[in-house]
Formats: sequence, structure tokens, C-alpha cells
Amino acid sequence: MPSEAKLGFLRKLRQCFPRLRKLQGSQSLYEVGDGAARLYIRYSKVHPDGRTFYGLRQEDLTALAGHRSLICLLWDGQREPLLVPYWQYEEVFHSVAPASDGQYKAQVYLQDEGTELYIAQAGRFTVEAHIGWGQLEKLVHQGAVVSMPVLSHAQVQTILGALGALKSYDVWIPRGDVGGLDWSVAEQFGCRSELPARFEPAMQALQEVDVIWLGRGSNELRALYEVEHSTPIYSGLLRLNDVCLASAGGEPTYAVVAKGTKRSAFVRQVNRPTFRASGLSRLCTFLKYRDVFEWYVRATGRQEVTGGQAGL
Repeated sequence: MPSEAKLGFLRKLRQCFPRLRKLQGSQSLYEVGDGAARLYIRYSKVHPDGRTFYGLRQEDLTALAGHRSLICLLWDGQREPLLVPYWQYEEVFHSVAPASDGQYKAQVYLQDEGTELYIAQAGRFTVEAHIGWGQLEKLVHQGAVVSMPVLSHAQVQTILGALGALKSYDVWIPRGDVGGLDWSVAEQFGCRSELPARFEPAMQALQEVDVIWLGRGSNELRALYEVEHSTPIYSGLLRLNDVCLASAGGEPTYAVVAKGTKRSAFVRQVNRPTFRASGLSRLCTFLKYRDVFEWYVRATGRQEVTGGQAGL
């Protein structure tokens, strides 16, 4: 029997998009706007540790291929749906095998530092930018996602810092990078001058992390972001791994931020035996530049961000 969350989602879907039809062969596949978009709708209860669990059938994902398709992940108490663009994650699903029941196992982590999607055997991906009805409306009415400016390393760094400040975290930026932050792309924020002394064994690596969110007025690491603009994914993972090995207690979010084209490289690298052994593969998420931009736009309503001169 469908959950109330799914029934409520379908009611609103029909109100917004009257041309809605269910595809044959599945209870979870729908098409809106006379083929403008396909939706794969899945529901989960929220478990006590703030996680949801989903099984994604291989045959249903196959029906999404070649279309503008969204995986709609629903849970109780949700304000707006999580609409994951399948075309952005298709290569990730292809890089791993489904379970013996023919389903890919996925989880969503609901946390203050950002909503994350975990795909078994592949890794974690920050999906905060995909929350809300906006992406579906763009697909149906415009047939394409919104364009974004070309951002430089420093601009991505600035936006991530601004997001941390919006969430009331203390923000660390390496001292040598602070002068290069670009206040034309985000509201100005103050940077913390010192890092927790208890991380002395990994202090050199910690001081080189591009953006760190810390609990306000505390020594608690909440999120670490490595922006890999022109450097290899592996180098950023090694730095995060040094911090992960030195961390005692607590599990901050570790994130590699890069072009969307580097997502497959992230999946290969983060699943190396060394990162599995340290636990980093379980904790580290991937965040692409577009996600950073759309996350900031959604958090602030600001869309007049200007681009830099460097590549995406």
C-alpha cells in the first residue's frame, strides 16, 4: 500500500503537471509533460540514526536511460522532495553491480552539514542542491537545467565558506587563500584564525584543507571540503585521509569538490583499499561545482553570481 508521503507527492504532482501518466511494467515509474521528464518514485521511513533506505530496481533505472529523468526519494516529514538527476549519476550506477535481488541499495543521510546520497559500493554524494520542485519545473517547462557561471577555485572556496557561515559554523580557510576570496559571489564572512590543537598529528594536512566548518566556538570539526580544480582527486583524498586517521571521536563530513566530469574518478579512487581501511570511503562525499552553486542559490535566493576566468 502506498505511503502517505508518496500519495501526497503524487497529489501535488498531478496538480502541478496534469499530463502525468504511469509507465507500464512498474509501480514507481511516471512520465510528465508528454515525455518532458521521467520520474522514478521511491519511499523510505526515517530510521533513528537519521537515515533512509531504498532499493532501486535495475530494470527501472534502465527505463530512465536516454530520458531527462529524476529519481524522487521521499520520506516522512519531508518538506520538499529530493529529485536526483539520473543522467548525472548513471555512470556511478554502471560502475557497480546490483545486489542479488536485482536492486541497487541506496541510503540518504539527513544531517545539518548537507543531505547526502549513499550508493552501495560507490560512495557518498552531496545532494543538497537537488531538494525542491525547481528542477522538475525546469525540465518540464524549459527542457533543460539552469545555466551556471564558470567558477574559479577561489570562488568555489568563497561560496563553501559562505554556506558554512549561513549555517552558523565557524569557517577556516588557509591563511594564504583568505586574501584571494571573491566577495562578488557571496556575502562576506569572517574566518577562524586557529585550528584545534588536538589535531596536532595531522595539523599540516588540516591547515591545507580548502574549507573547514567547525562548531561555533568549539573544537569540533563538522565538514571538510577539498576543492580539486586542477589537481588530481587522489591528492585531495590523501589529505582528507590524514585528518581522518588523526580524528578521535565524531565523524565530520569529508568532501571532494570538483567538476562533474571527475565523479567517476572519485568513485574509483575513494574505493581504493587504503581508504576503505581508514574508513574514509564510508565518510567521504563528492560535490560538484554545479551542486555548490545551486545549494547557495537555494539557501540565499541569490542568482546573480558572476563567473571567474578559470575552467569549470
